[in-house]
Amino acid sequence: MKTNPTSPSWDQVVAALEAWRKALREEPARGQGAAGPGSEEPAVSTVAEQYKRDPWAILVSTIISLRTKDAVTLTVSQALLQKAPNPVLLEALPVEEVARLVYPAGFYRTKAASLKKIAGILIEQYQQQVPATMEELLALPGVGRKTANLVLTEAFDLDGICVDIHVHRISNRLGWVTSSTPEQTETALRAVLPQQYWKGINALLVLYGQRLCRPVSPFCSRCVIRPYCKRRGVERSR
Repeated sequence: MKTNPTSPSWDQVVAALEAWRKALREEPARGQGAAGPGSEEPAVSTVAEQYKRDPWAILVSTIISLRTKDAVTLTVSQALLQKAPNPVLLEALPVEEVARLVYPAGFYRTKAASLKKIAGILIEQYQQQVPATMEELLALPGVGRKTANLVLTEAFDLDGICVDIHVHRISNRLGWVTSSTPEQTETALRAVLPQQYWKGINALLVLYGQRLCRPVSPFCSRCVIRPYCKRRGVERSR
């Protein structure tokens, strides 16, 4: 794992990404010509807004989101939270019912079992409240660093860097870091990315990865941060 010794102009990079996202919001049908219409925000961010930063809602939607498309995550999260808006109500549901509500999210049976266990732990150990520390969140079944960071940033407004496949891929492609795993990317980004941008970088890069900076043949001709990109691993682009 390595960090890039020459730091980019972070203010300019983030400003360009934020301006691009703003334009996408204002003209969602155009979608910048890259991926067609769709939501302008990751599903977990949408849930966070809809449920007024409720930690339980954010934890549930983040677990559902693992290896699941945003559109499915949003629909499933809303359905489950309507039925179980708190740990007590979810814990009272049979695991088969939870699994039915979580379907068709990926690994829905495993996620249902984890959510049931988490609800019981929150009731028994945390007075039904979602804990607000990395260590306590990681101790919950099915919660990894990505989930924990999203809960800390979205629910509690704490500093954290949520690294998913988009953030991991784009950070390496840009040349910000040289790392093999999302966990290594998180550690490397903490060393180079100014802390003021930690919380927001996930939402920016996830959307950018979905619309422009694709895994294969990215839209480099439309990239708003191309002057800052080393284009590592890019063999073909549009």
